[in-house]
Amino acid sequence: MPAGAPYAARVPTFTKRAPTGSPGYAGWEAAGLRWLAVATPSGGAQVVSVVEVTGSTLVLDRLTPVPATRTAAADFGERLARTHAAGATAYGIGPDGWDGDGYFGPSHRVLDLPLGSQPRWGAHWARQRLRPIATTCAVSGTLDPATIADLHRVADRCEAGVFDTDEAPARVHGDLWSGNLMWTERGVVLIDPAAHGGHRELDLAMLALFGAPHLHQIVTAYEHVSPLAPGWRERVELHQLYALAVHAYLFGSGYAGPTAAAARRYR
Repeated sequence: MPAGAPYAARVPTFTKRAPTGSPGYAGWEAAGLRWLAVATPSGGAQVVSVVEVTGSTLVLDRLTPVPATRTAAADFGERLARTHAAGATAYGIGPDGWDGDGYFGPSHRVLDLPLGSQPRWGAHWARQRLRPIATTCAVSGTLDPATIADLHRVADRCEAGVFDTDEAPARVHGDLWSGNLMWTERGVVLIDPAAHGGHRELDLAMLALFGAPHLHQIVTAYEHVSPLAPGWRERVELHQLYALAVHAYLFGSGYAGPTAAAARRYR
């Protein structure tokens, strides 16, 4: 470096490589992160920064975790509400700049995630989530025939509009279990999305699925900015049903019982 030249500190980064057989995964994740980050300057959730995408390689800012706090949880709840309010043009669509279907699940067993514009949330949930995963679980033998039948019954009711609420499509993270929240010194930062146009109750249901830290503070702060529709607590397991079935398919019979119970509740 020439004498007197300013020193440019290297920003620590984290490199991810797309799973074998899913070379587009890096681009999918990057598109989702960038789409969610559009809302950040207006008070939306913080999102890990994409440094570079090259083929099947994704380079992100490296985050340093700290313990979760109630203050950070409340801040995140408000920010998540504003991210959802940034909206999407339709239920079921992917993030801006992405064409085709997306991906869902851990890197060692990624599932295709059907995308495409749907007229209502119920149609999206039936056609792009419940029916595809029911077929996948039926072929693999992961779930018993009674549960498969119940999943299709729930899909029928969704398609008929039984569970639709009068809300515009939200800009959702799509896989917002507690492991995809990074608690940092600057607050909660989102990672690993399956971002799409969806129902805002989905992200909150996913936070509840495995117990996010300080969930009560998150939801209370969320509702301070954007109150949820009446009866939302009764729909939590409906929004968890796809993820439960995916876990049954990926991780075995331990998730078959909860999937069956949730399907029975809404059939």
